[in-house]
Amino acid sequence: MKTKFFSSFVLFISFSFFSLAVKAAENPIKPFVVVLDAGHGGHDHGNKGNGYKESEISLNIVLKVGAELEKLPNVRVIYTRKSDVFIELRERAAIANRADADLFVSVHCNAHSSNAFGTETFVLGLHKSQANFEVAKKENEVIYLEENYQEKYGGFDPNAPESLIGMVLMQEEYLDQSILLASLVQNNIVNNLKQNDRSVKQAGFWVLHNTYMPSVLIETGFLTNKKEGAYLNSAKGQAEMAREIGNAIKSYINSISVVNDKVVKDPEVKELEVEKVIETTKEEIYEGIHFKVQLAATSKKLDTKASNFKGLKDVVRTKEDGLYKYYYGDTSDYNKIQVMKTFVQQKGFPSAYIVAYKNGKKVNVQEVLKSKAN
Repeated sequence: MKTKFFSSFVLFISFSFFSLAVKAAENPIKPFVVVLDAGHGGHDHGNKGNGYKESEISLNIVLKVGAELEKLPNVRVIYTRKSDVFIELRERAAIANRADADLFVSVHCNAHSSNAFGTETFVLGLHKSQANFEVAKKENEVIYLEENYQEKYGGFDPNAPESLIGMVLMQEEYLDQSILLASLVQNNIVNNLKQNDRSVKQAGFWVLHNTYMPSVLIETGFLTNKKEGAYLNSAKGQAEMAREIGNAIKSYINSISVVNDKVVKDPEVKELEVEKVIETTKEEIYEGIHFKVQLAATSKKLDTKASNFKGLKDVVRTKEDGLYKYYYGDTSDYNKIQVMKTFVQQKGFPSAYIVAYKNGKKVNVQEVLKSKAN
């Protein structure tokens, strides 16, 4: 989970649909506009790993996501395409901008020459690795299928890393919100569908460029992986992916409606403000479980004073398996620990993650969550 700013940025579990309805009733004039973008289409089939068509799968998922979102009060859904047609990359962003959209979500399927598998969600940014650049380059090469692409895209070259530098600045204003949504999507798919977590990342996708709103691109999985490709091509897989993406968007809408906006936008958010957010967050208690946020694991024994941990207070150090591990927070409330995780990631610990203990022994977080679901 390696981004410049945050990695798996997970913020605030969804409140009830009732709270969303109340919020919508308070502001009936402008609906919350979500633009759903099914990648590729028409003569651009996208990748065809194992004989499957990315364009068909992405469209099926998007239509299912949209059908659920359309049930929400005061939410308007716009599709860049609802059938197998070709839409230029720049037109996809233009559709969102003309609609004064509040959110832009682009859905794709991945491919690789190896047996790679898993889900990754991108926000716009400079690529932090060659792998991220290769994913962006592959999606951006759709430009070559358009007529007069050199004029339309102002000399942008999908194969040149330097072409990406200017793209990032326009989206900087929306980066925090984009990472929030991306992480909600990633968290839902990984935790609920048991997909391999390839993390939230930054890369230079043209389809996210010039969208003047929070925007993400979801690579749901690899069609080139035999098992994952078959899953994504199935009605079951598409329905499950759509459900988790849709739920993430619902959570995003709810969180920005009721959470103090400062927590999302201000990287210097204070612990007192985090406590205020926690007070508004619905409880999800797991009796006998202690959730903590692991900040780091190192051979170095550090003093746990706040100055050593970017101002974080009450950091706890333990020694496990020959390493010193540093934790923040201790609660049985899973929603509360997720807010704490978000907070420490904003403070500068992008690799922080949640761990769980029962009777003094570390247990698998996913097994804990699964036990309550059952």
